[in-house]
Amino acid sequence: MAEPARDNDNVNVCDLRLDPEWIIPVEPAGTVLRRHSLLVRGGRITALLPRDEADAWTAGEHVGLPGHALIPGLVNLHTHAAMSLLRGYADDLPLMEWLQKHIWPAEGRWMSPEFVRDGSRLACLEMLRGGVTCFNDMYFFPEATLEAAVEARIRVAAGLIVIDFPTAYAADPDGYLQKGIQLRDAWKQEPLASFCLAPHAPYSTGDRTLEKVVTYAAQLDLPIHMHVHETRDEIAQGMASHQLRPLARLRNLGLLGPNFIAVHAVHLSAGETDLLAEHGCHVAHCPSSNLKLASGLAPVADLLGKGINVGIGTDSAASNNRLDLWEEMRLTALLAKGVADDPAAVPAHAALEMATLGGARALGLDGELGSLVPGKQADLVAVDLSGPETQPCYDPISQLVYSADRRTVRHVWVAGEAVVADGVCVTLESAEVLHRARAWRDRISPPHP
Repeated sequence: MAEPARDNDNVNVCDLRLDPEWIIPVEPAGTVLRRHSLLVRGGRITALLPRDEADAWTAGEHVGLPGHALIPGLVNLHTHAAMSLLRGYADDLPLMEWLQKHIWPAEGRWMSPEFVRDGSRLACLEMLRGGVTCFNDMYFFPEATLEAAVEARIRVAAGLIVIDFPTAYAADPDGYLQKGIQLRDAWKQEPLASFCLAPHAPYSTGDRTLEKVVTYAAQLDLPIHMHVHETRDEIAQGMASHQLRPLARLRNLGLLGPNFIAVHAVHLSAGETDLLAEHGCHVAHCPSSNLKLASGLAPVADLLGKGINVGIGTDSAASNNRLDLWEEMRLTALLAKGVADDPAAVPAHAALEMATLGGARALGLDGELGSLVPGKQADLVAVDLSGPETQPCYDPISQLVYSADRRTVRHVWVAGEAVVADGVCVTLESAEVLHRARAWRDRISPPHP
């Protein structure tokens, strides 16, 4: 796929050589490479070569992976990492009741940099063990999430959250924006970090706030990451408050464009999918959260059919209970078939692309992440397909999407550095992370005597 790089002695040298049974590069779509090796140097993919050609290389580390498929790291296009500490706190409720009567009051009492750091570390541990190497976050005290992500050695697109009401993090929209821009300036040289402007939702951010978001996004060349058309109630509120459906209002304010990530996008008319396509917007699809909160079923096949880039997100562990992109990937394919009444809607290779390259593309990171192409970052996941749940293996891509799960993830690398080895996260002290999570449980909801 590329001419091998050579050192000054004209000898092929790399830091890491991986020999899986299959390499699934994601692009070109549907490609499966058998008996190939992937070579890494300086944290980047140097070459993908037939096994006998790779034998001409000298590797600092050589890892055999029989029975494994090697894929790009998964990209979680939408989550609220710190809310892992509210997993199971208020289940089986509709969205606005869940938010207004339970989640927002709990956050008002407990949210702090310590809460966000501990919750984000728990989320990073869960995501890395499940093969997620990059996540797009939206939450308060994003500096604490950044610190946790860098400690864990996972990539984060830090959402610079903006909302119209005061919290422990900021008093007003200008305060949110000021703190967010300062954070971006302080951390912009961190190789594991990128940034998004993250106005919460149309119902929680006013026109003046959104106009400022548009200005900052243009000046700083940042994506905009926002909950949009998640529920019918949100649309009814928009009509009552602005006499417009939310997407029409966002269009009028100038938010829609190639840097706009519409999270959920469940309730869309045909004209609204055309609007997203016309403006080159992206969609973060969160099927488990949509199901659990009874928000509805997103028209994924229609979105893809109109050329809209779709990535996959978990949403938070408070509204999903799992940060498991394997479950989301499988649900994405299965629900799309049911909604479209078409078993060919979202085939396995398309679902895998949505969970990798689609998410990277939405974040503007597809030149660096999302596929196994020489020159890209060596963010890699080795999945064991030798177990009974994935045998016999006729098509490894189908097995990855329909049969594998996060328990089959055995090894994970970020920029060529091992972060999960033999199923164990090596960058975080799991026992200490779990101890902190239990301590928060006891503080938030003390056990009955």
